[in-house]
Amino acid sequence: MTENVLEVRNLTVELPAASDRKHAVEDISFTVGPGEIVCVVGESGSGKSVTAQAVMGLLPRELKPVAGATLLEGEDTLHAPVSRLRQLRGTKMAMIFQEPMTALNPVARVGDQIAEMLEIHTTHSASERRARAIEIMKAVHLPDADRMVDSYPHQLSGGQRQRIMIACALVLDPALLIADEPTTALDVTTQAQILTLVKEMQERRGTGVLFITHDFGVVAEIADRVVVMQHGKIVEQGPREQILQNPQEDYSKMLMASVPSMHPPERMPVEGKTAVKTTNLVKKYGSKGWFGAGREVLAASDVNLHVARGETLGIVGESGSGKSTVARCIARLIDPTSGEISLHGTDIATMSQGNLRPHRSKVQIVFQDPYRSMNPRRTVGQSMVEAPMNFGTPKEEAMAMARELMETVGLSGDALERYPHQFSGGQRQRICIARALMVNPELLIADEAVSALDVSVQAQVLKLLDDIRAKYNLAMLFITHDLRVAAQICDRLIVMQNGVVVEQGPTHDVYSAPQHDYTRLLLDAAPGQGVEFGSGSATVA
Repeated sequence: MTENVLEVRNLTVELPAASDRKHAVEDISFTVGPGEIVCVVGESGSGKSVTAQAVMGLLPRELKPVAGATLLEGEDTLHAPVSRLRQLRGTKMAMIFQEPMTALNPVARVGDQIAEMLEIHTTHSASERRARAIEIMKAVHLPDADRMVDSYPHQLSGGQRQRIMIACALVLDPALLIADEPTTALDVTTQAQILTLVKEMQERRGTGVLFITHDFGVVAEIADRVVVMQHGKIVEQGPREQILQNPQEDYSKMLMASVPSMHPPERMPVEGKTAVKTTNLVKKYGSKGWFGAGREVLAASDVNLHVARGETLGIVGESGSGKSTVARCIARLIDPTSGEISLHGTDIATMSQGNLRPHRSKVQIVFQDPYRSMNPRRTVGQSMVEAPMNFGTPKEEAMAMARELMETVGLSGDALERYPHQFSGGQRQRICIARALMVNPELLIADEAVSALDVSVQAQVLKLLDDIRAKYNLAMLFITHDLRVAAQICDRLIVMQNGVVVEQGPTHDVYSAPQHDYTRLLLDAAPGQGVEFGSGSATVA
């Protein structure tokens, strides 16, 4: 078979009249061959997902295709009737979405959701469908598939749920697999497993894969060819080595230059006053129950750390390692089970909520999702002045502080009257950082604060955080699963596994000479190990 699995020819999709540009995608053309992985990269709003939705026939009503064709093995899906699209989805083309918990039915067993594809498109009996569901679950390396087939999505980990999505997509051996950011929210080890699985399935079945991502480490790991998109247009496309090593267009070079390096720079030790210190911090969930029965989960066990003013301490590890639990204990959003938390010399671990109030302003958190962090019905100005006004600052003074901090994070003070939805994701995260600074904290906790951002926006926010740390002499606790990001911003690093600190030290030392097997596992699992992205070019080691 030599013909292309997918041909996108001069595709143009029109945006609604009030949009910031006329077309979501404009006159784009590319192909995906059998057994080929084509990665589509670009910032948010570049048209990546719209292209995938056009191929699948999933475009929302307000987006209208006005020109071009999307040929799936020669058949135009762009102009196919709904009944034909239903026949093609699953049998000829399938899609893996970014968030499996949203894509899966929470009240249906995962085996039934896989079998549903067979029920719609085949004449298999119920027992045959169940057997095939177990077979494909084993093929995607899910453990104990005979038992897991009867599990619900909430009973599985994020990586296991993503494998179920892949199983649903591949159960009917489609010619085209579209993966829309399927690894963005996953730990590096789980991400590595999913990428290996996609490559394995693609090689075994000869499936063409259209892989949408903003992670250039993933691109370096799996891509055969790369398509770079900006503002709905294709800027550049070609073989992986050509795009990564010798990009021709300024936009492609900018993206490459924004990718953090896996090699941390050597940093001078920070000799500042200790802002926060934990001693033998323990957090348990659950209870012993009646007669000693029940279940306890040790989320954090004997965690000892300290962060000095002007220093950035990183915490890395997989989901469930205890990173966010430690941060929430330090901020007293949850109560520790035992241990001490010394904040500017005062132990706040067992302090009552009433006595905590004067200390609340000293610790502020920037969360992963800035849109969910702000009230959509309040202007950003109202959100920003709320905390200082609660601590007694007059409104006029608080608004003046807000304007100044908006300028500090690179936004206009005039934007205070706008609402969160009127800003981009990167701008919203800047606003959340400015809001955290409104009460002059000593410790800033960044909990996966850049993981959902494009590489270019991510680079800007990381620089902003580093500049703010230096300007305000802040202590920063930086929680991430992205080892490239941790390498560039953290002075020291703590590695956590199953609630326990397994290794800690200067970031450069941890990366160059890891002492613990788990640390080595994390570093080895980071995608794109052999590629270094520089200012406009990348060199393959």
